[in-house]
Amino acid sequence: MTGRCNLKTFRAIAMISAALTVSAGMAAAADDVTSDQILRALAPKKPVTRGLSMAPPTEPAVNAAEGKFVDSLRNRNSRSLSAVEREQIAEIAQTKPKIDLEITFDYNSASISKRALPAVEALGKALSNDDLKGSTFVVAGHTDGVGGEAYNQDLSERRADAIKRYLTEKYGLTGADLVTVGYGKNKPKDTANPMDPANRRVQVVNIANKTTASK
Repeated sequence: MTGRCNLKTFRAIAMISAALTVSAGMAAAADDVTSDQILRALAPKKPVTRGLSMAPPTEPAVNAAEGKFVDSLRNRNSRSLSAVEREQIAEIAQTKPKIDLEITFDYNSASISKRALPAVEALGKALSNDDLKGSTFVVAGHTDGVGGEAYNQDLSERRADAIKRYLTEKYGLTGADLVTVGYGKNKPKDTANPMDPANRRVQVVNIANKTTASK
């Protein structure tokens, strides 16, 4: 009798363990970013209409100035941007559709790691979609807080440029539609923990969608 009980207990434990293993695998797969997720995150925001509670429209002069600034960024590399221009890009990006991607690089280099290729390829597919194609995107490189400021600034710029190069060469995206900028360690995602690996990321922002750009 005891032997049968032990056997039943063993089988029950085995079944629970198997179920947990399958669940863990599904959770890990769900963490991988897809082109659809990127597409949804970068889709232009639809205006909200709520009658009298609606905020006043943005001044045309502001839109014109922003558009002129974005146009001035085309065909420039990240090293050519001044600190003032980098901050201006960050300010505009605050209200735009964006997504943070954990794209890893080889140690102390701007070479995209093999582990990060699926995320970069998902980004390429999303930006090639007709719903986004023709928009202007900012590809912003960020590092964690390890190391000096000048070193991290240079590294973040080279890594942003590496993403742009991959997207233009493999997916045929127009280089002028991809604005690269590096922020080094100055804009951590987790401000309370600057050394956190989560701060090593590439942020993609739809800074000017094709509908707005055509107006």
